Amino acid sequence: MNNTNLLKTGFVNERFRYYEKLVAELTMMSDMFMRNVLNILECAEYVLRVITENDDLELTEVVVQKDYKNLQGRSAVLDCVAVNGRKEIYDIEVQQEKAGAGQKRLRYHSSIIDAHSLFAGEDFEKLPESKVIFIVDEEVENEVAPILHIKRTVRETGRDYNDKSEIIYINARMKENTDLGRLMHDFHCTKAEGMYSKVLAERVRVLKETQEGVEIMCKEMDKIYKAGELIGEERGKEKGKYETAMKLLELGAREDMIAEAVGHSVEEIKRWKNDMKRQ
Repeated sequence: MNNTNLLKTGFVNERFRYYEKLVAELTMMSDMFMRNVLNILECAEYVLRVITENDDLELTEVVVQKDYKNLQGRSAVLDCVAVNGRKEIYDIEVQQEKAGAGQKRLRYHSSIIDAHSLFAGEDFEKLPESKVIFIVDEEVENEVAPILHIKRTVRETGRDYNDKSEIIYINARMKENTDLGRLMHDFHCTKAEGMYSKVLAERVRVLKETQEGVEIMCKEMDKIYKAGELIGEERGKEKGKYETAMKLLELGAREDMIAEAVGHSVEEIKRWKNDMKRQ
């Protein structure tokens, strides 16, 4: 092996050691980590049973990172899409900040699920019931409840329009002494031993404490790193570092760890983060 290859191998090993440190810090409020927990049907089922307050809910299918495209080519990659025995559809999303869960984004998620739920010629009455669930990790001033159920109503009568479509907005910071509050506690845990749910804790333990699980997470992170490298080649190295930092922020990585990964100061990462909020 020549010196160039030795250097490259050393750099890759160092990168993966960094990934291992990052895995230890991740929680289910990271969309990437949440996807790898909820791709186990029993885990997704438990989360939805708590959120919908339906202990009888049984899922038949769970798909993570489901890519939907509209006719104009605008895509939306949904974190976790689940289907129950009655063909009802659930979309579970996590967001670090309220800015990523605006009303029109929630509306778009709901509409794109509808647009992909019927085949050509199928009757509209066969459109399945859907629930779009956004779990948001940001303090909301004057928030009235930890969970908001949003449905269409008839203005003149105040009655439910009953189109079988619902948006559920959850404030993950409100960890009350309820089943939902304990679930939100679990979403913020970095270690399995601190979690209430046994089924979620076991999956978190596998991903963080076993060689197989850590390798799964490291490979996921390496995809993000290589995507940043590709952007760097196409648009310039600085743009690639910026894109990588933004992805790591979405994963829930600490600012100091991101700064170390992309070779910038913590102050610069904070500035990029603030710029992202304003976009």
